[in-house]
Amino acid sequence: MSDLTGKTVAIIATDFVEESELVQPRDALRAAGATVRIYSSSTDPIQAVQGDTEPTQQVDVDGTFDDLDAGAIDALVVPGGTVNADRIRVEPAAQDIVRRAMEDKLPLAVICHGPWLLVSAGLVRGRRLTSYHSLADDVRNAGGTWTDEEVVVDGNLITSRNPDDLPAFVKAIEDALS
Repeated sequence: MSDLTGKTVAIIATDFVEESELVQPRDALRAAGATVRIYSSSTDPIQAVQGDTEPTQQVDVDGTFDDLDAGAIDALVVPGGTVNADRIRVEPAAQDIVRRAMEDKLPLAVICHGPWLLVSAGLVRGRRLTSYHSLADDVRNAGGTWTDEEVVVDGNLITSRNPDDLPAFVKAIEDALS
């Protein structure tokens, strides 16, 4: 396990986020010593789900997208969940956050349907990434190269396909922060 003491990671999500894709990275990074904060469109707890439809737990947030100072974090995580991803992709503040992470070359870890935010923010062209298989056309149409692998690291961009890939996804985040 990496020692991530002194590192700060932000996770951005909205209601109907896939629970495992938020909770597992959050818990693993915290266990490794990182400070992990969660940001959403409001300060209300967000409703997590399993398999896109089954409500699970409510997850407390640390602030809104507007509260997130992208210059004060060491990495950014964008979990999936179809509804979460569809909602967050049209949030101008969320688009600005991922653009800033790319500009600052921070590790930007995006899983499952999360790459929709990258497509909407104009960050896919010329990049190699993976996602949930149904996003392959979106990635290609936005100028990216989609590949079917459990984790793809292209510079500072880390992507994975689905909850089954979480161990490799979390390890790639830890490696990028070490």
